[in-house]
Amino acid sequence: MTQEIVPDTKDWTWTLERPCPDCGFDAGAVTADQVGILVLQAAQPWTEVLERADARDRRTPGVWSDLEYGCHVRDVCVLFAQRTQQMLEEDDPAFANWDQDVTAAESNYAEQDPAAVSTELAEAAAAYARAYGEVTGEQWARTGVRSGGSHFTVLTLAQYGLHDLNHHLHDVGAVGVQTQQ
Repeated sequence: MTQEIVPDTKDWTWTLERPCPDCGFDAGAVTADQVGILVLQAAQPWTEVLERADARDRRTPGVWSDLEYGCHVRDVCVLFAQRTQQMLEEDDPAFANWDQDVTAAESNYAEQDPAAVSTELAEAAAAYARAYGEVTGEQWARTGVRSGGSHFTVLTLAQYGLHDLNHHLHDVGAVGVQTQQ
């Protein structure tokens, strides 16, 4: 019997204003020219994480396994690339609600193949990085709003997404990327 995951209901947008005390990532320090490379760097450790013999094991009750986190990170890369594109194509779009816990259950994260997830995550991160590589000048200031009411620019959405990617490396005991100031 699989233990239920305790949903994370925190509003993590505060990470745009100050470094995360858990993972140490300073999202607000990320500049536009750093986004793509940091996305790729944050994806690299997942190959080793997903090769762990215990990648499917939930080491802490109510918390995702490394595999489940890897699936989530893959899906975050896809979602944030889509949202970035939406912000570039539409004026101040409202993003559809995304419940990560529903996605995890419906996509059966715990039963996915770690090797396949590793490949898919690398591909999704590359597409995510490319999406930001195509953003120029004033496009970084284009806006969008999340279903909960949080407003983002293309840059702050990138910063927020990078914190998510980095924080989940911390969650699985891998070394995350660091911002340079």
